Amino acid sequence: MMTMLEPIAGADLVRPAAVLPLLDFAGVAVFAATGALAASRAKHDVLTFAFFAAVTGMGGGTLRDLLIGAPVFWVQDWVYVAVCVAVAVGFWLLGARSWRFRALLWLDAVGLAAYGVMGAAKAASYGVTPLICIVMGVLTACFGGIVRDVLAHQPSILLRRELNITAALVSAALFVGLKAVSLPTWPAVAVAVVAGFGVRAGALKWGWSLPAFPTAASRY
Repeated sequence: MMTMLEPIAGADLVRPAAVLPLLDFAGVAVFAATGALAASRAKHDVLTFAFFAAVTGMGGGTLRDLLIGAPVFWVQDWVYVAVCVAVAVGFWLLGARSWRFRALLWLDAVGLAAYGVMGAAKAASYGVTPLICIVMGVLTACFGGIVRDVLAHQPSILLRRELNITAALVSAALFVGLKAVSLPTWPAVAVAVVAGFGVRAGALKWGWSLPAFPTAASRY
């Protein structure tokens, strides 16, 4: 029986850049889009759009790679930077649209779910234990958004009671759990991404949130 302190075994998880390439690039592109949309709030120039897109799209993955001792992914492959720049320029040329801030929320939901899985998968490929794989998934999905919100002078996702980090946690934990019982990669990815996205979608549509810390007045 595998514990949360033992590395995940299985060649299926080795080299996630080869196993999950579409998920990886999709996660970067989606988060880059949220960075560009955040820059649009303050009507920044195209270079600032690109900076926001790059920081948001690659920030979480950079932190993950540094922590697990992996080569930083975008330093090894220039296409990631190109994707961020292309997304930023695309949103700059698109201009102001009434739907752009709503799009920011839903793109963020997709990114949280997809990158929670990708972060956990890459950590697992480096022999990291399951519990830390889950932590890496959450960091990969959330850190870029935290930096984006700080730069944009918006309330950080850490300070919101709505289900943001929880969505990434669900995706990462479910993926790691499904791989631990030997489910093939693509079904595990599909189930984990859909579940994580569903949690965030419920927060956006129906206001789902975790219970707040009870005050003295509410306990008596």
